[in-house]
Amino acid sequence: MLDVRLIREQPDAVRRGLATKGGANLIPELIELDTERRRLVRESEDLKALRNKASEAIGQAKRRGEDAGAEQARMREVGERIKALDAELKLVDERLEALALQLPNLPHPSVPEGKGEDDNVEVRHWSEPRTFGFPPKPHEDVGAALGLDTERAARIAKARFAVLWGGMARLERALAQLMLDLHTREHGYTEIWVPHLVNGETMLKTGQLPKFEEQLFKTVEADEGRALYLIPTAEVALTALHAGEVLPEASLPRRYTAFTPCYRREAGTYGKDMKGIYRQHQFDKVELVKLATPAQAYEELESMVANAEAVLQRLELPYRAVERCTGDLGFSAAKGYDIEVWLPGQGRYREISSCSNYDAFGGRRADIRFRPDGGGRPEYCATLNGSGLAVGRTVMAVLENYQEADGSVTIPQALRPYMDGLTRLTPR
Repeated sequence: MLDVRLIREQPDAVRRGLATKGGANLIPELIELDTERRRLVRESEDLKALRNKASEAIGQAKRRGEDAGAEQARMREVGERIKALDAELKLVDERLEALALQLPNLPHPSVPEGKGEDDNVEVRHWSEPRTFGFPPKPHEDVGAALGLDTERAARIAKARFAVLWGGMARLERALAQLMLDLHTREHGYTEIWVPHLVNGETMLKTGQLPKFEEQLFKTVEADEGRALYLIPTAEVALTALHAGEVLPEASLPRRYTAFTPCYRREAGTYGKDMKGIYRQHQFDKVELVKLATPAQAYEELESMVANAEAVLQRLELPYRAVERCTGDLGFSAAKGYDIEVWLPGQGRYREISSCSNYDAFGGRRADIRFRPDGGGRPEYCATLNGSGLAVGRTVMAVLENYQEADGSVTIPQALRPYMDGLTRLTPR
């Protein structure tokens, strides 16, 4: 969430920052509510001070044997007014919070201006695409002969699910294990196993609600009648681990990783990326999350991107890194990068990781703070997250980049220890 004081003191700057992300139209109403809230608080506090002073005077009058009935009656009226003000304040607070939850984060000044992904800026690319001696196939055609089965998955569930047979299932598992080992052994992340179902408060604190509700799967507990949501990413649970806590500054940055399935309705994408496994309702991902001080956050973002890139380098897959422009930045991000892997079957780069720094926006929303080493009031942590990587999309990249003319797929050298030395997947 944005700091209301910032909106109050610099409304024009906030409007400019939100111009391409949306939400600027909400600023006047929010300022009006904030003004009303401060008026109610001021009047309530003044009346409470008056009541406290009068209570002392009434007590003294009674001790002197004087009649204090008139003053007591007046204070009863004051008490009723305080109750009315507190009730009004509660309603204003609720409206103010509901409005604040709809406001996206402000982009960092270094973020390039732009309206959408076409305006993103390439910052580097790694390795050159392989030259094939035959027309490379898309992953769905390569995988169909190796055990990628979307037809049976559709019968079991519906479209946008997959069944992986034999070597394909093993490839998925090997990739996840490689990523976890790399991040925990070489990049300093702590591996965590988290719930795949979370409550609405957790979704709210991590920015999934109310903005993205239509993208979420949810269930209702029969015995309690409350909704639980299937996580769209492990970021939700990892970030919420410290919600409401105050951490020692010396313990930051904290780096967490988790391997989980992720569940997304993909509402509004009917007909888009329907072939293969690029856009699924259920997919595996190794997630990276960091908690840091705002002063550490941007350096930690760069290292997180490097951590995700290291997976593709280990697998020898060509990719490029692009900085997202203001119009493609995402609701909570202050600055972010996409990593796009080369898919020869499609003849283009496609996103395989997105890494973002939410700055204090995430810490304020989830109420995660740190206490400065030198003392003083707790401050909000910066939260960061990224894919390290999306496992299914990495499977796609391996299938397309390592395919052979006979329909087989060579196993990248880095994966072979995780597949008992297997060097090739062959058609079943």
